[in-house]
Amino acid sequence: MSDLFFYGTLRHLPLLELVLGRLPEVTPAVLPDHAVVWAKGQAFPLILSRPGTSAEGLLVRGLSEEDRAALDYYEGGFAYALRPVTVSTSEGAAQAEVYFPETTRWEPGAPWSLEDWADRWGGISMRAAREVLDRRGSYDAREVAGMLPFFRARAWANEIAAEGAPQTLRRASGMEDVDYQGLRGAPYRGFFRIDPFRLRYRRFDGAWSAPMDRECFIAFDVSLVLPYDPVLDKVLLIEQMRFGPIHRSDPAPWVLEAVAGVIDAGETPEEAARRETVEEAGLDVRELLPASRGYASPGYTTEFYHAFVGLCDLSGRDKAIGGLDEENEDIRSHVIPFDQAMELVDSGEINALPLAMLINWVAARRDKLRAR
Repeated sequence: MSDLFFYGTLRHLPLLELVLGRLPEVTPAVLPDHAVVWAKGQAFPLILSRPGTSAEGLLVRGLSEEDRAALDYYEGGFAYALRPVTVSTSEGAAQAEVYFPETTRWEPGAPWSLEDWADRWGGISMRAAREVLDRRGSYDAREVAGMLPFFRARAWANEIAAEGAPQTLRRASGMEDVDYQGLRGAPYRGFFRIDPFRLRYRRFDGAWSAPMDRECFIAFDVSLVLPYDPVLDKVLLIEQMRFGPIHRSDPAPWVLEAVAGVIDAGETPEEAARRETVEEAGLDVRELLPASRGYASPGYTTEFYHAFVGLCDLSGRDKAIGGLDEENEDIRSHVIPFDQAMELVDSGEINALPLAMLINWVAARRDKLRAR
């Protein structure tokens, strides 16, 4: 049995219960000469030695070996390690251990607030934590740490989806007309996620459908950008090797696409669009024009596109190499006249439909864009 002091997100009792599989008894406690701050640019806090301050938290006593193993796995993904400390409680001093961060990995930020974290990150962190714990036994904590930003991105997509979209022509009903009967069988939980499920739904004639067994690819929200220079009347396309054509037996797995990337947790689609344009094309866009928002293939995946046209200067940008090494990206840029882009759509060489859609979006507004 062991006693641990929690100063950060595990003070959020629903998260602590999720990690342990039960809600333990907790005691308010304080760790003297320490402060809790945000990890700069992250969704979690750090604890630092800081004389004259104190860190509020919870003392949890009598944790079993299985409890410790669950906590070590969860916290291991955040690059934390246990150290012994003495905390103060209403009953006096107590010995405990604390998960301290690797100080060289995260940069300290502003003072941390549990309430502020729960308001902005609580729901996202709970969903991401479920994905972490689902992989216990299949992946070690360090491997899961590399997946964590994508778990958060999937959770963030759920929050973006809550905004909904108009229902003027389509059926004005919601999940009350879907009888979702939950997962069936073992889901796939790796870098990607595939959920096998069963449901039935209310048909247009008012009757319930027969139960259906299907699978859904649980993906991300993605920002897409077609950089367009209205002065030169040119667009920038990116080229990279893609897995889909390989597994379809396409002899040409290098694909022409728009700039695209996953919307990180907490980012707006516009922020993600600008970041990805810098990462993939080394390009700052002057103005982002919303083009379209929608599902890539709603019959089997949650993937959702936020598409933009980015007005910019494309002088001297042809044949640049971009992408992030840590994401195994090797991306080549092509700056071509707009008429050539249309020819590539017509010939089928552009066979990524989001790019074709954006080129046609520009074509419909080309004169107005060039007159701006």
